[in-house]
Amino acid sequence: MNLKPLGDRVVIKQLEAEETTKSGIVLPSQSKEKPQQAQVLAVGPGGVVDGKEIKMEVKPGDKVIYSKYAGTEVKVNDDELIIVRQNDILAIVQ
Repeated sequence: MNLKPLGDRVVIKQLEAEETTKSGIVLPSQSKEKPQQAQVLAVGPGGVVDGKEIKMEVKPGDKVIYSKYAGTEVKVNDDELIIVRQNDILAIVQ
């Protein structure tokens, strides 16, 4: 990948949404909710952002949950990626 995020930004790729519910019901594409889980592809250096020292808590390869309407969607080499600030990431999935 040739994207290098700046500051406290993180490049993530959204994970595919489940097509069936736990009870086995198949969901049509219109009723699928936008998934909030993603895989971290690249992490910015952190540093001082808005006068505050930012330490990056995520690393490439982490699976994360992020805010529903966060980030900027970009298309790179036919991949749809999202660039978010680290504070838009809510949790790391372990």
